Order: sequence, then structure tokens, then C-alpha cells
Amino acid sequence: MAYRLLALDIDGTVLKSNHRLAKDTKDAIEYAKRKGVYVTLATGRAFPSAQKVAQALNLNTDLITHDGAFISSSLETPTFEKRLNNEKAYHIVEVLEKHNCHIRVMHEKYAIGNKIRQKNYLIAKMTIGIGDPLFYPVTFVDSVSNYLLNEPVMPPKIHAHFFNENDRKKAIEELDQEIPGIHMTSSSESGLEIVSEGISKAKGLHVLGEKLGIGLNEMVAIGASENDLEMITEVGLGVAMGNAPRSIREQADWVTRSNDHGGVSYMVREVFRKQLNMQYK
Repeated sequence: MAYRLLALDIDGTVLKSNHRLAKDTKDAIEYAKRKGVYVTLATGRAFPSAQKVAQALNLNTDLITHDGAFISSSLETPTFEKRLNNEKAYHIVEVLEKHNCHIRVMHEKYAIGNKIRQKNYLIAKMTIGIGDPLFYPVTFVDSVSNYLLNEPVMPPKIHAHFFNENDRKKAIEELDQEIPGIHMTSSSESGLEIVSEGISKAKGLHVLGEKLGIGLNEMVAIGASENDLEMITEVGLGVAMGNAPRSIREQADWVTRSNDHGGVSYMVREVFRKQLNMQYK
């Protein structure tokens, strides 16, 4: 099987645990591109943040961002977008505000977050991955629901970070009971990602594949979190990082090394080294 598309998660996959990009990862992606492979990022990050990583990797392709809810190569002309409507976004935030969590309403151009009464280092930890504030501004408010009443937002995604697992479970149960038409997943043990029903990274790959004329069986996807599982199990070759939870590794076709030990580079070289160069249209 010749694989024509490579989809890479960012956090825990492309980036090392110190959030840096290794040279061997860059080199491996260039290697795949020289083989004629279409390389994209499939991430829960907002588009501007993903675009910065893409620029560092010299990628000018459509990016699957906001867990599949916003797909584009530029901010202004999306290939695909699916938003939570004003009423649903407000209702989700209203439920989340009953629990002890940090909320982030993630529009593609900015984010709205609640001020939290926690130590500063926790705030810093939770805002990692948003991106440079100059490119993706974040406004912190006392009440996100009150903000949305005055300034309605239709975001592709809402993210919550919980300080207690029981609060997280209760919030998931309440959201599931009260709000139809949403999909919940996670990119970390304490996180919760909320998008519209039917939206996922796997759906994003399907949309992108239809545009490019590439079937899911011609794709390789690699990730490390729960929100990567669907795309890992649906593509031709689903790869889990060595640092991924066991539940992800057990369902992957192949497990590579960890993100701190050249997992992406090792996978790309092993999978694509025998593949002939393809002329991509």
C-alpha cells in the first residue's frame, strides 16, 4: 500500500514534552514531502496556533484544527467549518461554570476564558498550547456566560480544564443529559474538548480526503491522546506514540517511540523509506 497523506497530532506527537520541535522531526517531514506525501496537522489547537507550528515545519497545506471543526490553509477562507451556535455555546458554558474548571471558548481568531482563583503557575500551565497572544489573543473574564450574553460567539470548540476528576465526570454526565448535538473527547487526563456532533479529527481527514481525492485507506495518522483514537482506527495505518496511554496504543496498528525519543522521525522513516516517490496533483 502506498500512503499518500500523513496526518500528525501536535502536542505529545510532533512536539517534545518541553513543547519544542526537534530537528529530526522537521527532517522526517521534509523526507515525506519529497516522497510526494501530503502532510497535514490534525490537532485540538486553534488554527493560528497550529499554523505557527505548520510554518516551522514548512507546511502550506490545509490544517485540521479545533479537533476537526475548522479546516483551512488560511484564516479567512476555510475549507470546512462547523460551529457551535450561540445558544448551544452559552448552554455549554453555563453547565461548565457549575464545576471547578478553567473554560476556554475557542473561536478561530481569539479565545475567551474565565478568571480562575488558582495559583499563577496553574494559569500558565493551562494556557500552554494556545499560541502567541499576539497571534491568538485570549480575554479573561469573571463570567464567560455573562460575556456570551452580551457578545455572542459561535466557536468551533469549547475546552475545559478540570482540577478534580470527579468534577470532570459530573460535568460530562450533565452535558450529555442536557445538551444534545455535541461531541466530547479529551486531549489530556484533566481536559474536556466539546465540538458539534459528528465532528472529529477522523471526520476532518474524511473531508480533506474528499477534497484531495485520497481515501482513508491511503492515509497514515499518528497521535497520542483520546481525541486521536478515532482517526488512528479509521485510516490505512494508525500509529500511536510510545507516550500515548495504553488504551490508545492497544488499538493502533503500530506503536512508535515516544515524542521525546524521535517517535515521529522513526515512524516516517520506517513507513515511507521503501515507498516510491509519487507525483502529487
